[in-house]
Amino acid sequence: MSLTLENIGVVYGENTPFRHTALENISIAFPKGKVTGIIGHTGSGKSTLAMLLNGLLRPTSGRVLLDGEDIWAKPKEMRAVRFRVGLVFQYPEYQLFDETVRADIAFGPKNMNLSAEECDARVARAAAFCGIDETVLSRSPFELSGGQKRRAAIAGVLAMDPEVLVLDEPAAGLDPRGREEILGGLMEYQKQRQSTMLIISHSMEDIAKYADSILVLKNGKVFLFGTVGEVFADAQKLFDSSLDLPQITKLFVELQKRGLADRTDVYTVGYAVKTAAKLAENAAKEL
Repeated sequence: MSLTLENIGVVYGENTPFRHTALENISIAFPKGKVTGIIGHTGSGKSTLAMLLNGLLRPTSGRVLLDGEDIWAKPKEMRAVRFRVGLVFQYPEYQLFDETVRADIAFGPKNMNLSAEECDARVARAAAFCGIDETVLSRSPFELSGGQKRRAAIAGVLAMDPEVLVLDEPAAGLDPRGREEILGGLMEYQKQRQSTMLIISHSMEDIAKYADSILVLKNGKVFLFGTVGEVFADAQKLFDSSLDLPQITKLFVELQKRGLADRTDVYTVGYAVKTAAKLAENAAKEL
């Protein structure tokens, strides 16, 4: 399923002294079946963008196109759009409400009028992707640890089997192991379901590791958009705009300044090792 933003603008407080332009002239076609990372400094418009994608917020101008159709063309059918475009808010565990984890995860599928058998199958599949043990499903969500609550909340969205999954800081506040487990499960889900996934994150390490392409927002506008390699090729441009970089990329930015490296599109440790080995090999040949 294709998801496209066409000349999107969002203005808060129109005709008031508090008028603020959150997004301006955004036109993006998100790669189908791929993972797009969305980054930008605080106030750049990331969360506003997320709410646009499944109709929680209506754009002031422009269109949100789902398979080429404006999602606001038929407002009464917005419920169906939200089943197709799943949105996981930051700290989604605060939205848990049902008596058991199983019932909470099943809430979405039941509202899709699926059979009991299909609901059970979706709950089991979503729980597995999120690393939730069968024994946890019968417990109250309010008895769980913070990390388990996060998994349960994300599983509730996965259970609806959305064609597009939008995640706003899905690993925020978790320790490194928890981040790896949750993001790893989401990547497995994306790979198996071939869904289009958008991840908003402040962690450039996570974006560099998991995304296929990156959208960089700055002051409500598109600053950069391209593959991970293309975006990090302008690493100094990101750095100059007060955007964080993976530690390994910062190292290569400094190496380039000293004339010891000729590229900055190095964003994972594995890639850095190969690049450093090549640099050493070339240096040896010049001796």
